[in-house]
Amino acid sequence: MRLGIIGLPQSGKTTLFNALTRGSRPIGMSAGKIEVHTAVVDVPDPRVDRLSSMFNPKKTIYAKVTYADIAGLEGSASKTGISGTLLNQLTQMDGFIHVVRCFEDESVPHPNGSLDPARDINAMDSELILNDLISVERKLERLVEERKKGGGRDKAIVEREMALFERYNQALQAGEPLRNVPVDAEEDKLLSSFGFLSRKPMLIVLNLSEGQTAPTIDYPHKHSQVVALQGKLEMDIAQLPPEDAVAFLEEYGIEEPSLNRMIRLSYDLLGLQSFFTVGPDECRAWTVRRGATAPEAAGVIHTDLQKGFIRAEVVTYTDLTTLGGLTEAKTHGKLRLEGKEYIVQDGDILNIRFNI
Repeated sequence: MRLGIIGLPQSGKTTLFNALTRGSRPIGMSAGKIEVHTAVVDVPDPRVDRLSSMFNPKKTIYAKVTYADIAGLEGSASKTGISGTLLNQLTQMDGFIHVVRCFEDESVPHPNGSLDPARDINAMDSELILNDLISVERKLERLVEERKKGGGRDKAIVEREMALFERYNQALQAGEPLRNVPVDAEEDKLLSSFGFLSRKPMLIVLNLSEGQTAPTIDYPHKHSQVVALQGKLEMDIAQLPPEDAVAFLEEYGIEEPSLNRMIRLSYDLLGLQSFFTVGPDECRAWTVRRGATAPEAAGVIHTDLQKGFIRAEVVTYTDLTTLGGLTEAKTHGKLRLEGKEYIVQDGDILNIRFNI
């Protein structure tokens, strides 16, 4: 899972990136300069901690998410679209985290001269939408030419694609991100190769100063969420030694950093969930899409497990932790065998039976 951190200059993208990665990258990039820095981060999950304490394994491994701090977008939509180098980086992302400046800082002037979170959100959305509109219009031109010439693909397929891209064109012309346009499974498969930017899930992060109240932001688009956090404070906490960070949170009555919630939200936003494998060697969280079958989950662990899949031994996290172990779960009839049609649930503990 790859999430791109985007936003206007001086919005706090790198501050958030440092908080997420416990890093210390210099704050403040040159406006307009394309830079991308990536890091892999553990997804905080107390269930992994609990399972690790139960099995005391040699290794404990959390689910992972890759964050990319992407500079170069300025919210100034161009008729020619986003440059090739930057566009290549953006299309590789599974979703975006749009950092929106809400904090006052006279030493760091806002590029547009004043604070206006709603304006900044709209500016960034407009840039992504315009870029998609250019791509959709070009695709429609090619489809029209293909229909005129004939003799190529089945005419019904071309007509179906034209209908889809006409819908997309209408939505974009109206300023709607493609996340709002419903598509069926066949259309979704067709669109997977295009990398439309406004179709990707979006998490809006309102970057506050310490103690600041978050403004009310109405962002009604699908596959989108809004979360507020104090970026500078989160970065300071993340860079503390672990024992000092715990003491700081206790002193201020903070149950956990807002950053943890943001990571989980971004994970959930992409339609992902975790299942677990446990044992004396390793307790591990694995990432799979919601709605995945047991063989698909097996393939996440190793392709051989999917190829030779026979059955999955399944117990829920709640049953396992309540009863105290796998043996107890089996004794109480909570450890069950599931076949190829089983839909994996968030928190399932799996053991794959296979033969290859």
